[in-house]
Amino acid sequence: MAGPELSYVCGTSDTPLKYQTIGAMLEETTKKYSDREALVSCHQGVRYTYGDLSSKVNEVASGLLALGLEPGDRLGIWSPNCAEWVLTQLATAKAGIILVTINPAYRVSELEYALNKAGCRALVHADCFKTSDYVGMIKELAPEIETAAPGKLKAAKLPDLEFVIAIGETTNSGFMAFDDIASTRYEASGMMLKAIERTLTPDDAINIQFTSGTTGFPKGATLTHHNILNNGYFVAGRQRFTERDRLCIPVPLYHCFGMVMGVLGCVSHGACMIFSDEAFDAT
Repeated sequence: MAGPELSYVCGTSDTPLKYQTIGAMLEETTKKYSDREALVSCHQGVRYTYGDLSSKVNEVASGLLALGLEPGDRLGIWSPNCAEWVLTQLATAKAGIILVTINPAYRVSELEYALNKAGCRALVHADCFKTSDYVGMIKELAPEIETAAPGKLKAAKLPDLEFVIAIGETTNSGFMAFDDIASTRYEASGMMLKAIERTLTPDDAINIQFTSGTTGFPKGATLTHHNILNNGYFVAGRQRFTERDRLCIPVPLYHCFGMVMGVLGCVSHGACMIFSDEAFDAT
Protein backbone atom coordinates (compact mmCIF):
# COMPACT_ATOMS: atom_id res chain seq x y z
CA MET A 1 0.00 0.00 0.00
CA ALA A 2 1.39 3.38 -0.97
CA GLY A 3 2.31 5.79 1.82
CA PRO A 4 0.59 9.12 2.45
CA GLU A 5 1.33 12.01 0.13
CA LEU A 6 1.33 15.74 0.81
CA SER A 7 -1.66 17.53 -0.68
CA TYR A 8 -1.17 20.72 -2.70
CA VAL A 9 -4.06 23.00 -3.56
CA CYS A 10 -3.87 26.31 -5.41
CA GLY A 11 -6.86 28.56 -5.99
CA THR A 12 -7.87 29.98 -9.36
CA SER A 13 -5.76 32.94 -10.50
CA ASP A 14 -4.85 34.64 -13.75
CA THR A 15 -1.32 35.13 -12.35
CA PRO A 16 0.49 31.91 -11.42
CA LEU A 17 2.28 31.66 -8.09
CA LYS A 18 6.02 32.32 -8.25
CA TYR A 19 7.90 29.07 -7.76
CA GLN A 20 11.38 30.21 -6.78
CA THR A 21 13.55 30.67 -3.72
CA ILE A 22 14.04 34.03 -2.04
CA GLY A 23 17.69 34.00 -3.12
CA ALA A 24 16.72 33.44 -6.76
CA MET A 25 14.18 36.26 -6.52
CA LEU A 26 16.82 38.65 -5.14
CA GLU A 27 19.22 37.75 -7.96
CA GLU A 28 16.49 38.24 -10.57
CA THR A 29 15.59 41.66 -9.19
CA THR A 30 19.25 42.68 -8.93
CA LYS A 31 19.86 41.85 -12.60
CA LYS A 32 16.97 44.12 -13.58
CA TYR A 33 17.50 46.98 -11.14
CA SER A 34 21.10 46.81 -9.91
CA ASP A 35 21.57 50.59 -9.78
CA ARG A 36 18.20 51.43 -8.23
CA GLU A 37 17.92 52.06 -4.49
CA ALA A 38 16.80 49.01 -2.57
CA LEU A 39 17.11 49.97 1.11
CA VAL A 40 17.31 53.22 3.05
CA SER A 41 17.73 53.15 6.83
CA CYS A 42 17.30 56.77 7.89
CA HIS A 43 18.32 56.38 11.53
CA GLN A 44 21.52 54.56 10.52
CA GLY A 45 22.42 56.76 7.55
CA VAL A 46 22.52 53.68 5.28
CA ARG A 47 21.61 53.55 1.57
CA TYR A 48 21.98 50.42 -0.59
CA THR A 49 21.26 49.92 -4.26
CA TYR A 50 20.11 46.44 -5.26
CA GLY A 51 23.66 45.78 -6.39
CA ASP A 52 24.97 46.78 -2.95
CA LEU A 53 22.29 44.78 -1.15
CA SER A 54 22.89 41.61 -3.14
CA SER A 55 26.66 41.84 -2.62
CA LYS A 56 26.34 42.35 1.14
CA VAL A 57 23.79 39.53 1.44
CA ASN A 58 26.20 37.14 -0.31
CA GLU A 59 29.02 38.20 2.02
CA VAL A 60 26.94 37.60 5.14
CA ALA A 61 25.59 34.28 3.84
CA SER A 62 29.08 33.06 2.97
CA GLY A 63 30.33 34.25 6.38
CA LEU A 64 27.61 32.34 8.24
CA LEU A 65 28.62 29.16 6.41
CA ALA A 66 32.28 29.84 7.19
CA LEU A 67 31.39 29.99 10.89
CA GLY A 68 30.04 26.44 10.63
CA LEU A 69 26.30 27.01 10.27
CA GLU A 70 24.58 24.65 7.86
CA PRO A 71 21.34 24.49 5.85
CA GLY A 72 18.48 23.60 8.17
CA ASP A 73 20.10 25.21 11.22
CA ARG A 74 18.03 27.78 13.08
CA LEU A 75 19.23 31.35 13.56
CA GLY A 76 17.25 33.68 15.79
CA ILE A 77 17.12 37.44 15.29
CA TRP A 78 16.19 39.71 18.20
CA SER A 79 16.34 43.34 17.18
CA PRO A 80 14.30 46.39 16.22
CA ASN A 81 14.32 47.52 12.59
CA CYS A 82 17.72 48.08 10.98
CA ALA A 83 19.65 47.29 7.80
CA GLU A 84 21.31 44.29 9.47
CA TRP A 85 17.88 42.74 10.03
CA VAL A 86 17.23 42.71 6.29
CA LEU A 87 20.73 41.44 5.50
CA THR A 88 20.22 38.59 7.96
CA GLN A 89 16.78 37.75 6.54
CA LEU A 90 18.03 37.49 2.97
CA ALA A 91 21.40 35.89 3.82
CA THR A 92 19.84 33.06 5.82
CA ALA A 93 17.41 32.39 2.97
CA LYS A 94 20.32 32.14 0.53
CA ALA A 95 22.23 29.76 2.79
CA GLY A 96 19.23 27.56 3.60
CA ILE A 97 19.36 28.57 7.27
CA ILE A 98 15.96 28.92 8.97
CA LEU A 99 15.39 32.42 10.37
CA VAL A 100 13.58 32.51 13.73
CA THR A 101 12.07 35.95 14.28
CA ILE A 102 11.94 37.00 17.93
CA ASN A 103 9.74 39.78 19.28
CA PRO A 104 11.93 42.75 20.37
CA ALA A 105 9.69 43.13 23.44
CA TYR A 106 10.43 39.63 24.77
CA ARG A 107 11.78 39.30 28.29
CA VAL A 108 14.25 36.67 29.52
CA SER A 109 11.79 33.80 29.96
CA GLU A 110 10.21 34.42 26.56
CA LEU A 111 13.59 34.56 24.85
CA GLU A 112 14.59 31.29 26.49
CA TYR A 113 11.36 29.65 25.34
CA ALA A 114 11.69 30.78 21.72
CA LEU A 115 15.38 29.88 21.35
CA ASN A 116 14.89 26.42 22.83
CA LYS A 117 11.60 25.69 21.11
CA ALA A 118 13.15 26.37 17.70
CA GLY A 119 16.56 24.91 18.62
CA CYS A 120 18.56 27.99 17.57
CA ARG A 121 22.30 27.49 17.02
CA ALA A 122 22.85 31.21 16.53
CA LEU A 123 21.35 34.49 17.71
CA VAL A 124 21.77 37.87 16.04
CA HIS A 125 20.79 40.63 18.46
CA ALA A 126 20.75 44.37 19.02
CA ASP A 127 22.53 45.94 21.99
CA CYS A 128 19.33 47.31 23.50
CA PHE A 129 15.85 48.55 22.63
CA LYS A 130 13.79 51.03 24.64
CA THR A 131 14.13 49.79 28.26
CA SER A 132 15.40 46.34 27.26
CA ASP A 133 19.08 45.59 27.81
CA TYR A 134 19.51 42.67 25.40
CA VAL A 135 23.13 42.02 26.32
CA GLY A 136 22.27 41.95 30.02
CA MET A 137 19.37 39.57 29.45
CA ILE A 138 21.54 37.22 27.37
CA LYS A 139 24.16 37.18 30.13
CA GLU A 140 21.46 36.50 32.71
CA LEU A 141 20.17 33.58 30.68
CA ALA A 142 23.59 32.25 29.67
CA PRO A 143 26.21 33.36 32.22
CA GLU A 144 28.60 30.85 30.66
CA ILE A 145 29.17 33.30 27.80
CA GLU A 146 31.43 35.39 30.05
CA THR A 147 34.14 32.73 29.81
CA ALA A 148 33.30 31.22 26.42
CA ALA A 149 35.21 31.85 23.22
CA PRO A 150 33.07 33.47 20.49
CA GLY A 151 31.08 30.75 18.73
CA LYS A 152 31.78 28.22 21.47
CA LEU A 153 28.96 28.90 23.92
CA LYS A 154 27.75 25.95 25.97
CA ALA A 155 24.94 27.18 28.20
CA ALA A 156 22.89 24.98 30.51
CA LYS A 157 19.65 26.85 29.83
CA LEU A 158 20.29 27.18 26.07
CA PRO A 159 21.82 23.85 25.04
CA ASP A 160 21.57 24.44 21.26
CA LEU A 161 22.96 27.98 21.17
CA GLU A 162 26.61 28.37 20.10
CA PHE A 163 26.92 31.72 18.27
CA VAL A 164 25.83 35.03 19.80
CA ILE A 165 26.25 37.82 17.25
CA ALA A 166 25.88 41.47 18.25
CA ILE A 167 24.72 44.06 15.72
CA GLY A 168 27.41 46.75 15.74
CA GLU A 169 30.65 46.58 17.67
CA THR A 170 31.01 44.56 20.86
CA THR A 171 33.64 44.22 23.59
CA ASN A 172 31.72 41.59 25.53
CA SER A 173 33.44 38.24 26.05
CA GLY A 174 31.87 35.39 24.10
CA PHE A 175 30.00 37.69 21.71
CA MET A 176 30.79 38.16 18.02
CA ALA A 177 30.27 41.37 16.01
CA PHE A 178 27.83 41.26 13.09
CA ASP A 179 30.20 43.30 10.93
CA ASP A 180 32.86 40.62 11.39
CA ILE A 181 30.70 37.86 9.86
CA ALA A 182 31.52 38.87 6.30
CA SER A 183 35.25 38.90 7.09
CA THR A 184 35.13 35.22 8.12
CA ARG A 185 34.19 34.13 4.60
CA TYR A 186 36.78 32.57 2.33
CA GLU A 187 36.87 31.14 -1.18
CA ALA A 188 35.60 27.71 -0.16
CA SER A 189 32.64 29.14 1.76
CA GLY A 190 31.70 31.22 -1.28
CA MET A 191 31.74 28.10 -3.42
CA MET A 192 29.77 26.29 -0.72
CA LEU A 193 27.10 28.98 -0.85
CA LYS A 194 26.71 28.60 -4.61
CA ALA A 195 26.49 24.82 -4.26
CA ILE A 196 23.87 25.09 -1.50
CA GLU A 197 21.76 27.52 -3.52
CA ARG A 198 21.53 24.95 -6.32
CA THR A 199 20.05 22.41 -3.90
CA LEU A 200 17.41 24.67 -2.31
CA THR A 201 13.78 24.40 -3.40
CA PRO A 202 10.87 26.82 -2.91
CA ASP A 203 9.22 24.25 -0.64
CA ASP A 204 12.10 24.30 1.87
CA ALA A 205 11.34 25.73 5.32
CA ILE A 206 13.05 29.10 5.69
CA ASN A 207 11.31 30.99 8.49
CA ILE A 208 9.73 30.33 11.91
CA GLN A 209 7.41 33.01 13.26
CA PHE A 210 5.85 32.78 16.71
CA THR A 211 2.15 33.44 17.25
CA SER A 212 1.00 35.77 20.02
CA GLY A 213 0.15 32.90 22.37
CA THR A 214 -2.88 34.63 23.89
CA THR A 215 -4.42 31.27 24.87
CA GLY A 216 -1.18 29.49 25.77
CA PHE A 217 2.48 29.43 24.86
CA PRO A 218 3.37 30.96 21.46
CA LYS A 219 3.36 28.47 18.61
CA GLY A 220 6.16 28.47 16.04
CA ALA A 221 4.67 28.58 12.53
CA THR A 222 7.11 27.15 9.98
CA LEU A 223 7.02 28.88 6.60
CA THR A 224 8.67 28.14 3.25
CA HIS A 225 10.22 30.28 0.53
CA HIS A 226 7.04 29.63 -1.45
CA ASN A 227 4.77 30.80 1.40
CA ILE A 228 6.32 34.13 2.19
CA LEU A 229 7.68 35.05 -1.24
CA ASN A 230 4.21 34.81 -2.80
CA ASN A 231 2.60 36.58 0.15
CA GLY A 232 4.87 39.59 -0.33
CA TYR A 233 4.74 39.47 -4.13
CA PHE A 234 0.96 39.39 -4.46
CA VAL A 235 0.23 41.93 -1.70
CA ALA A 236 2.59 44.43 -3.32
CA GLY A 237 1.27 43.49 -6.75
CA ARG A 238 -2.26 44.23 -5.65
CA GLN A 239 -1.03 47.71 -4.76
CA ARG A 240 0.53 47.95 -8.25
CA PHE A 241 4.09 48.26 -6.98
CA THR A 242 6.86 48.81 -9.52
CA GLU A 243 10.57 49.55 -9.33
CA ARG A 244 9.68 53.26 -9.12
CA ASP A 245 7.90 52.91 -5.77
CA ARG A 246 9.31 53.60 -2.30
CA LEU A 247 7.69 52.05 0.76
CA CYS A 248 8.08 53.40 4.29
CA ILE A 249 8.12 50.43 6.72
CA PRO A 250 7.54 51.63 10.30
CA VAL A 251 6.05 48.30 11.43
CA PRO A 252 8.35 45.80 13.19
CA LEU A 253 10.32 43.45 10.97
CA TYR A 254 9.95 40.47 13.28
CA HIS A 255 6.48 39.60 12.00
CA CYS A 256 4.92 39.10 8.56
CA PHE A 257 3.73 42.69 8.00
CA GLY A 258 7.29 44.03 8.08
CA MET A 259 9.50 41.21 6.82
CA VAL A 260 7.12 39.67 4.27
CA MET A 261 4.71 42.27 2.93
CA GLY A 262 7.30 45.00 3.50
CA VAL A 263 10.73 43.57 2.63
CA LEU A 264 9.72 40.78 0.24
CA GLY A 265 6.97 42.91 -1.29
CA CYS A 266 9.62 45.47 -2.24
CA VAL A 267 12.32 43.04 -3.31
CA SER A 268 9.93 41.04 -5.52
CA HIS A 269 9.01 44.20 -7.47
CA GLY A 270 12.31 46.09 -7.33
CA ALA A 271 10.86 48.79 -5.08
CA CYS A 272 12.81 50.61 -2.35
CA MET A 273 12.21 49.83 1.33
CA ILE A 274 12.63 52.74 3.75
CA PHE A 275 13.07 52.42 7.52
CA SER A 276 12.48 55.77 9.19
CA ASP A 277 13.53 54.61 12.66
CA GLU A 278 14.16 51.44 14.67
CA ALA A 279 10.52 51.48 15.81
CA PHE A 280 7.36 53.44 15.05
CA ASP A 281 7.54 57.15 15.77
CA ALA A 282 4.67 59.19 14.29
CA THR A 283 6.75 62.38 14.12
